[in-house]
Amino acid sequence: MKRLLLSLVLLIAAGISAKAQFSLGIKGGVNFSKINTHDLSESTKTGYEAGIFARIGGGLYLQPELYLASKGGKFDVNNTNSNVSGTADVKFTTLNVPLLLGERFGSKNLNFRIMAGPIYSYNLDTKENFPANFTNAYQDFGKYNNSTIGFQAGAGFDIGAITADLRYEGGLTKINSNYGQRQNLWALSVGFKIL
Repeated sequence: MKRLLLSLVLLIAAGISAKAQFSLGIKGGVNFSKINTHDLSESTKTGYEAGIFARIGGGLYLQPELYLASKGGKFDVNNTNSNVSGTADVKFTTLNVPLLLGERFGSKNLNFRIMAGPIYSYNLDTKENFPANFTNAYQDFGKYNNSTIGFQAGAGFDIGAITADLRYEGGLTKINSNYGQRQNLWALSVGFKIL
């Protein structure tokens, strides 16, 4: 998988003009994440993201990123058969590597952008808060995968060195095959181009 992603990056980079513009920046923001699952009612959890990005190209551009994020989900539990009720809460700290292909409309210093591409997430830490008897009633619910693949799609704009994005992220792989658990989120971020 790593070789495939590297080959894709090189192929896209080769397709962008040799006179490509390059910028490097920092970004931070907030996300609203949810874990879709079977049998339980889900609700949104607010998290953060912070990291770096590069942008290579003019109108058509490639944008690799590396950032740390907090995401997860909440579940309302009311299982009278197992005598379990309350709220289950899961929080992940992840290292994320999206590789976005985008198109810019407007000038370099004032423009609107659209972008989409794959994202790889590696789970650095998991915190769970489950009601009493939850793991007895929902066995293997909290056995999460360390790595997942997803996609991001969104839009943004640049005003000078300031950049802002709104994106949707969906899970292509499940974070846990039990109960059909997939992570998805909306993220709003603001960045600053330092190069």
